[in-house]
Amino acid sequence: MRGRPNLYVSYEAEQSLLPTWTQRIAATLVVLVLVLIPLGGGLEVGESSFRPLGFLADADWLKILTQVGIFAVAALGLNILTGVAGQVSLGHAFFMAIGAYTAAVLGGEVGAEGFFGPRWGMGLPIWIWLPAAGIIAALIGMLVAPTAVRVRGLYLAFVTLGLVFIGEWAYRTFVSITGGSQSGREFPGFEIRLWKEETPLLDLTRDGPSWLVVNWVDWLLGPWINFPDEMSEEAKTFLFVLILAVVFVVLAKNLQRTRIGRSFMAIRDRDIAAEIMGVGDAKAKLQAFAISSFYAGVAGALFAAFVGRLIPESFNLFLSVQVLAMILIGGAGTVAGTLLGSSFVILLPRLVRDFSSWLTETVEEGSGVLAWVGDFFVSTGQDDWGLVSTASGLTPGLSVAQLNAVLYGALIIVFLIFEPLGLYGIWIRIRNYWKGWPFTY
Repeated sequence: MRGRPNLYVSYEAEQSLLPTWTQRIAATLVVLVLVLIPLGGGLEVGESSFRPLGFLADADWLKILTQVGIFAVAALGLNILTGVAGQVSLGHAFFMAIGAYTAAVLGGEVGAEGFFGPRWGMGLPIWIWLPAAGIIAALIGMLVAPTAVRVRGLYLAFVTLGLVFIGEWAYRTFVSITGGSQSGREFPGFEIRLWKEETPLLDLTRDGPSWLVVNWVDWLLGPWINFPDEMSEEAKTFLFVLILAVVFVVLAKNLQRTRIGRSFMAIRDRDIAAEIMGVGDAKAKLQAFAISSFYAGVAGALFAAFVGRLIPESFNLFLSVQVLAMILIGGAGTVAGTLLGSSFVILLPRLVRDFSSWLTETVEEGSGVLAWVGDFFVSTGQDDWGLVSTASGLTPGLSVAQLNAVLYGALIIVFLIFEPLGLYGIWIRIRNYWKGWPFTY
């Protein structure tokens, strides 16, 4: 009802994906902006252009945004298990690796040779190996799920933590699948084929003509809006990952409205009471592990295909902690918070690196307050003490990678103590303040 957005007259209206017009308009604008980014960060209308996000169309930034989309899928899976179902897991990297190496075996080159011998590969198209990566990971997750019925809390976290170390040993041992710890193996790229034909229908690994859909839009709006005739490899990959991320966001959001999603939340809040009310504890935890592992498997396959070559040690404990930090910093149990946390955690290293470089330039070129502050925080040589080291070689201070690890830990502690809902909770506070302004009650 107009002017009363929180007034619902039916359960269907209250449980819709986007119940208010504000959310619908905001979601539409976000998707529209993301689609426009690989097209140059804006539009060319006639002879004029409007490109406020033009810098994001650079290949470097498109790769970072593609990683945001991939890790958003992984974080959504962990959010279903930990945030919605309340089952603490530190083994998400294990299931991502299962998906990655499933994709490598099914989609890898047939008879490919590696440093330690031939690699397993069947050369199947992406429409087979990408879903199969999630399905195999889900099946293995279902095997792990019975332990969730017997243990909980910290004990469950240690059980899933053991999977990461078992996985690291297995990945180093089965070199025909993983390629070994020294060289790794090449993963199948984003090439869309009907079967095993030599020329793909759509090749996302090379620069070339725009997608057919973009050409249709260009044909319809050509007299008014000009779209680029050529798209880079990074732009095509970003749009492909964006489409998949949107699909998984809709599925995760819709899951919370279903009977299965409500059973997950009942188990999370009070599992004994939920079981007394008729919720199957074992069944719900089995479903949560299966769905979460499916998300992780697909994300692992996407990540491996995006990078191209990975060593087994890439799927380590830090990767699990990184995904866990996304949902804790963003807001556990919420889809919007998971997306915020994924964007924040992936963009943080780039922002830290650029800020450190800017401080270094300020110290070397300028003087004044900013130069003094930069000199205090940045180490530019062996005899210069600072919090962050931007010089090559052994210098005092933390490297950018070490500083990012410290920031992850510090942010997790801060958000758990002061804002359990993370960035989503901060947004709720801001929204409620402006809704009630100028009244304070």
